[in-house]
Amino acid sequence: MPDTPFFPAWRSRFHRRPGRDLRTTFAHLRRCTLDQLEERLGPLLVGLDVLASVNASLRERPYSVRRTWWCFLWQMLQLNASCRQVVRQLQAMLVLEGRPAVDEGTSAYCQARARLPEPLLARALHLSAQAADQRVAPTHALQGRVVKAMDLTTLALPDTPENQAKYPQSSSQKPGCGFPRLHLLVVWSGRSGAVLDHAKGDYHHGEMRLLHQLTPTLVAKDIVIYDRAAGHYVACARLQAHHADLISRVTKRKIDWRRGQRIGPDERLVVWTKTWKKPPYLTAEEWAALPEEITVRVIRRRVKQKGFRTQELVLVTTLLDPTAYPAEEIAAAYLRRWRLEMCLDDLKTTLGLDALRCQSPDMIHRELLALLIAHNLVRAVMAEAARKHAVPLERISFTGTLDTLRSFCAAIAQATRPKQRRLIWAQMLRTIAADLVPLRPDRWEPRAVKRRPKSYALLTRPRHDYREIRHKNHYRRPTKT
Repeated sequence: MPDTPFFPAWRSRFHRRPGRDLRTTFAHLRRCTLDQLEERLGPLLVGLDVLASVNASLRERPYSVRRTWWCFLWQMLQLNASCRQVVRQLQAMLVLEGRPAVDEGTSAYCQARARLPEPLLARALHLSAQAADQRVAPTHALQGRVVKAMDLTTLALPDTPENQAKYPQSSSQKPGCGFPRLHLLVVWSGRSGAVLDHAKGDYHHGEMRLLHQLTPTLVAKDIVIYDRAAGHYVACARLQAHHADLISRVTKRKIDWRRGQRIGPDERLVVWTKTWKKPPYLTAEEWAALPEEITVRVIRRRVKQKGFRTQELVLVTTLLDPTAYPAEEIAAAYLRRWRLEMCLDDLKTTLGLDALRCQSPDMIHRELLALLIAHNLVRAVMAEAARKHAVPLERISFTGTLDTLRSFCAAIAQATRPKQRRLIWAQMLRTIAADLVPLRPDRWEPRAVKRRPKSYALLTRPRHDYREIRHKNHYRRPTKT
């Protein structure tokens, strides 16, 4: 090859140099999508030393921690693809690098995923959320304090004995006819929509019990936005004890607008007293430490926007200063929480969080963390595109960004020069910023489906005991011709 007369321009590229062989040369000529994912998203996770790139001259195990990590993340970005597809991608990458191929089975990869330390994934979740927040311009609303929105969702897990023992199915279903249920409380960033933290429990863990688990992780001066499940005395007092504030809807307590201190139109300071009944998720010491009464601020606002089920909002907050925290900013922050609830749709529908695949609780926890990290990295790319091209972050599509990222990573894999790869990445950000979601504030989306489900019989007993009833078409007599 160094002496070929047919490609004189390639002589220097193919010429053997000290410490450089043809395998290294071909590795720099073309890389697969799995490598490009590491190259483009790796800078967002600065701080994880275990993910540092390995020198090409050093030997690395096929399923090292670094390589297994990127295979796992690639799998989540491919809408939770099968393990077989991940192994095929790794085989293609090793062939391009001129290294020995790995076994075609998925057992080695699954065992390598199980060896990934869960604290490593938790640390990566924190770094990815931090990277997404850093790419969003800070806001001066609510004194520039950190705003965190929380919401609860339920996930269905694969029906295995291990999952049933850890996260049992609903008691209203017969054994063998339901799926294990996992309650997941997610903490969203009010700036970027990235996932900051989460708490998980079985079907018998309510929202307030999970919120009680996350309360010690809050930082002083955090503002928590929650739905009406937290609009009561216990949640307000608990957050105040940790030097955090709450914005929520009033749950059951009736507000007497003739009492309390009037501080503005439809705005008052009222005193809530301690109830006589202790919640089951608090210990006796925690319950005794709460004050006998607290002062809260209630705000009433009317919603006239079409499509909103609520026509009147009655909010309660521990932000008592009406000058520093105007009522309009508090109401706008709560309305933004409704927009952040769509992030659950991005996780469950787009990334496939509602159909987890792992067969054991330990792997369920790792798969859940990997999905949340993938969500945060996509959010970071969205924030970078919004900041660079001065477009609203709320109008950038999560699904469109994910599709564009996967398509352009395949194009970057064909680039041979770093400058060309940077140009393709810049064009990708330009494409994401140009493909905006239409602004439709008055659009009404009813909670109904148009497509009818299949008319299959319900599974009323375990599958191995179930006998299918013959379809009525089998009993029809053939018509005479």
